[in-house]
Amino acid sequence: MTIFKKAIPRRTFLKGAGATLALPLLDSMIPAFAKAADPALKPPARVGFVYVPNGINMSKWTPATEGTDFEMNPILQPLAPFRDRLLVLTGLDQNPATALPGEGGAFHTRTTVAWLTGVHPKATKGGDILAGVSVDQAAAKEFGKQTQLSSLELALDAAEAAGVCEGEYTCAYANTLCWRTPTTPLPMENKPRAVFERLFGDNESTDAAARLTRIRENHSILDSLTREIARLQTKLHSKDHEKLSEFLDAIRDIERRIQIAEAQSSLELPTLERPDAAPASFEEYAKLMFDLEVLAFQTDLTRVATFRMGRESSGRTFPEIGVSEGHHSVSHHRGDPRQMEKGAKIDTYHVKLFSHLVEKLRATPDGDGNLLDHVMIVYGAGMSDGNMHTNQSLPVLLVGGAGGKIKGGRHLVYPKGTPMTNLYLSMLDTLGIRTDKLGDSTGKLELPFA
Repeated sequence: MTIFKKAIPRRTFLKGAGATLALPLLDSMIPAFAKAADPALKPPARVGFVYVPNGINMSKWTPATEGTDFEMNPILQPLAPFRDRLLVLTGLDQNPATALPGEGGAFHTRTTVAWLTGVHPKATKGGDILAGVSVDQAAAKEFGKQTQLSSLELALDAAEAAGVCEGEYTCAYANTLCWRTPTTPLPMENKPRAVFERLFGDNESTDAAARLTRIRENHSILDSLTREIARLQTKLHSKDHEKLSEFLDAIRDIERRIQIAEAQSSLELPTLERPDAAPASFEEYAKLMFDLEVLAFQTDLTRVATFRMGRESSGRTFPEIGVSEGHHSVSHHRGDPRQMEKGAKIDTYHVKLFSHLVEKLRATPDGDGNLLDHVMIVYGAGMSDGNMHTNQSLPVLLVGGAGGKIKGGRHLVYPKGTPMTNLYLSMLDTLGIRTDKLGDSTGKLELPFA
């Protein structure tokens, strides 16, 4: 095992923070100082969530039989090469998205909020929003202690303007799947260039020479800040000392991230040029964003990522597969077989795009295996029947080996009324994050552990 000890001088850190902190995770550096102390240390687990809007044609999704001998229906066929890393989960409900007595409409907004939180959002047109902590952020709270970014939130569509989007609900609910706190929604980024710059700073590529050139051009202000704070402490009254203490905590967190950079600064990154704009082709756009997610996992910049293929009520058309009508209108098929077939085409296309992410993860070495071996990714929708806005028996896939802990190749059917959040509790437990309650959870879900 090779241990890299070359360090970035602290004085080189500031404007190029993203580049300084963009660190790949190779099997010889997990991180180096930790692996040197414990040779048995395995690559870390990662967790992801991929969301598709407007429900799914369940007749062409749900396998007819349970267990290991299930037949993959047409929509799932693009994932056939990854069957051994795939669980199809049937019977999970998202009841918090259902309208309460006296409520009407806003089906898509409530579905968006509840998918990762298991919470019914407060109906409001103003700023007094209230939902719940999403599962990705429950994971990010713990995993973010070891990574540069606590989480990554990606989307293939822009956020709506401020205001009321559906029924009595503010657009703040519809714009994201991710909630750091019950009152703090996280923005989702749909611009590949902005995602790249968040990961790698304002460099033109991930090329090591370019990255180091940018690092050397920057200057750290942390040492001078520390000296200035020490001087100020002698002049402040007690209330300001508390505020200053909070500021110092933030400085220490930055220093911790620099220490991670110092331990791994000599490692190479896969070369990727900074994107100028989103590709015109939706397929190429989705693949580019998935590639950025894989790169974020590979470099251990983050271990948590959420990806929204489309916002609820999305009217995106798909002429490349012969569907010229908007997705939302197609989902309201009213039992018309022709419209249902178009919906199934869109669903299959989404799964095909998702298979690009899965293939990239499998092709990326990680420790004694690959990234797919060490990840857990939920793929699915917040509705089953988009025509009826049904939030029960959702379409759910769990992909990845979770570090050898999850046994794939199965279709599992759970009892009626099982909350989706029970799956999330089990996932968090598998990741080593102990959580007794998440949204409407009633207990951990039984999964096939290896």
